Amino acid sequence: MKHRWITALIAACLHTASQAGTGLMELPGLEGDGPVTVFYPSSGADEPVQRGPFQLQLAWQAPAVRGNGRLLVITHGSGGNPWVHTDLARAMVAAGFVVALPEHAGDNAKDPSTPGPESWKRRPAEVSRAIDAVARDTRLAPLLDLDKVGVFGGSAGGHTALSFAGGAWSPARFRQHCEAHIADDFSSCVGFITRLHGNLLDGLKKWFALAVIRHRFGDDTAYTHHDPRVQATVASVPFAADFDMASLARPRIALGLVTAGMDVNQVPRFHSSAVLAACQDRCTHVAHLPGASHGAMLSPMPPLHLLNDVQTALLGDPPGFDRKVLPEVDARIVDFFAQHLQPLPAPQR
Repeated sequence: MKHRWITALIAACLHTASQAGTGLMELPGLEGDGPVTVFYPSSGADEPVQRGPFQLQLAWQAPAVRGNGRLLVITHGSGGNPWVHTDLARAMVAAGFVVALPEHAGDNAKDPSTPGPESWKRRPAEVSRAIDAVARDTRLAPLLDLDKVGVFGGSAGGHTALSFAGGAWSPARFRQHCEAHIADDFSSCVGFITRLHGNLLDGLKKWFALAVIRHRFGDDTAYTHHDPRVQATVASVPFAADFDMASLARPRIALGLVTAGMDVNQVPRFHSSAVLAACQDRCTHVAHLPGASHGAMLSPMPPLHLLNDVQTALLGDPPGFDRKVLPEVDARIVDFFAQHLQPLPAPQR
């Protein structure tokens, strides 16, 4: 695996020599969707761009140039935004990809009103419509061949990625998982609302959470999503306990996993490890970070002073984890998509 990501880094460096910066634009969503943020190879120079708490180096609305002709869609985690995936997007752009990030309705930083199964039903179609939005843009469409598209997702976005791989899930399976493992996987069942602290309130928290879950999630419909344009996907620290693991035993497209050994938000044995056990050598373990927790998928990480205590506990880096390893993980992800999407060579100049 190591020689592959080195190859990807070399290819990225060679491509960077022919482009000036990482372009940034925002497209209107289709059918009432939120905006689609797009990073792309550009002839413009990177300049400081402020987005929320992040100062980024990007070429805002600069001219687009052709890279390798391939599109990657990043589906953000619950309550997420595009900016916490900027480092991966820049690595993909350096290798020639265009990267699009849809805003998932009711489960984003501006509107976190309907996370969980309600959002998971909508998310895959929102990804497909983001591809359509890029295909309709007169600046980007001529530079892309959309017969092979990649999807990357972390956490709730990882759930979306698994749906594209052929995974079938249901709200009823979510309920069943929480009924069986509410204490061991509490944050997966309730999100970033509260945590268990080993005190007298824990029993009340578990009782109330299960009462809500039983009331809302009885639907046993098996949900999945197929878009023939999507040919490779990577799920990073995914929520996966509500999938029928038999549906992921033989992924219908190339499937990669990124895992974190100290993930307390999606406990690996119920989620990422269960997927790996199901697909075995029919999927690729792109990267494993034994000392990382759930927030390793976020790069750059939001400033900790903007996170509440629950978010810090579930997303914060464990003591001793060094974020300097994340560029290598990004390079492995780039390499996975480069192999499976077969990027096209840039036209001769």
